[in-house]
Amino acid sequence: METLEGQKVVVTGGSRGLGLGIVEALVAQKAKVTVVARDPVRLAEVSQRLGVDVVGGDVTDEKLARDVVSGVRPSVLVLNAGATPPMGPLHELSWEDFSRVWNVDVKAGFHWVQEALRLPLPRDSRVIIASSGAALNGSPLSGSYAGAKRMLWLMALYANDVARQLDLGIRFQAILPQQIIGDTELGRAAGEAYARSKGVSVEAFFAGFGAPMPPRKVGDNVVSILTDPRYAAGVAFGMKGDLGIVSLDA
Repeated sequence: METLEGQKVVVTGGSRGLGLGIVEALVAQKAKVTVVARDPVRLAEVSQRLGVDVVGGDVTDEKLARDVVSGVRPSVLVLNAGATPPMGPLHELSWEDFSRVWNVDVKAGFHWVQEALRLPLPRDSRVIIASSGAALNGSPLSGSYAGAKRMLWLMALYANDVARQLDLGIRFQAILPQQIIGDTELGRAAGEAYARSKGVSVEAFFAGFGAPMPPRKVGDNVVSILTDPRYAAGVAFGMKGDLGIVSLDA
C-alpha cells in the first residue's frame, strides 16, 4: 500500500496501550479507522479525540468478529486486543491464571483471522497480528503469554498458506515488540514484576532495553510495514527502540 489515506482499517484493542498508539498513527495517515474494544468509556474518549468509529464488545466473540469484518470490510485489519496476564512464577499460578492469555488472545486471533479468510477481505488487504518478543525468548512470570504469542505468529504463517491456496491476495503479518513497553498498563505491570524478581529498580529494568519504544512509535512502525515496499513480502517483524524494524523471517 503506497498510502493509507482513505483506507478502511479495523483495530481491535485500539482504545489503550499499543493499540491506541497504532490508531493514532493510522489516523495521522488519514485512514478511516474503526476501533473495537470492551470499555465503553475509553471507546468514547478515543472516538471524541481522534474522530474514529467505535464498536464495543468482546473480541473473543465469533459473531462480533463476523459482524465487524463483514460490515466494515476493511483493507487493513490490526489484531491487537488481548488479556493482561496475571504475573507470578509457574508454581504460584492457578490454571485459570496460566491459561488466560491463551483463552483471550489466541481465541480472538483465531476468530478474526477466520473471518478475514472466509469473507474474504478485499484482494491486497493486509492483516497485522500482534505477537511479542516473548514468542522468541519466553516470559516465565506471565503464564501462557509466550506460548500464546508464538501461536499468533504461527497463525499468520498458517493464514498465508490458506490465502495462497485460495488465491485470495491477502497478506498476514506478525509484529513482535522485543522489549517491555513501560508506557502501557500491561508493560508497567510486567516491568514491575520482573524488576522485583531481579532485585533491581523498575527504572533500571527498563533502561536495560536501551532506547524506549512508546506506543506511538509502535504505531509508526506499523504504518511503515503497511506502506514501505521493503516490508510488503515479509511475515514476522521485530521492533526495538534502538534498531527499529527487523525481519524475523528465516
